[in-house]
Amino acid sequence: MGGDFSKLKRPRYPMPGFVKQALDESGLMEAYRKRPAYQQNDYVGWINRAKRRETKEKRLRQMLEELERGGVYMKMKHPASAYRVFEPRQQRRR
Repeated sequence: MGGDFSKLKRPRYPMPGFVKQALDESGLMEAYRKRPAYQQNDYVGWINRAKRRETKEKRLRQMLEELERGGVYMKMKHPASAYRVFEPRQQRRR
């Protein structure tokens, strides 16, 4: 589980406890781990660079919403992370 961080050219940010807790409690850790390493790292660094607690919380909420929804990364379309939704077949009428 987790991305390949070996090719990351930017510093790797350690995950703060409050981010890990939010991912665990929301059940989104697996969705987070399925994202590429650069996205995992960018999310953590972006959240942690905020100076105000309110901003950190806002950024954390955005990350969680994007992970839950899929198909979006930092408010940009990201088709590779889109979840496939299968609708049940309609029964044929005779």
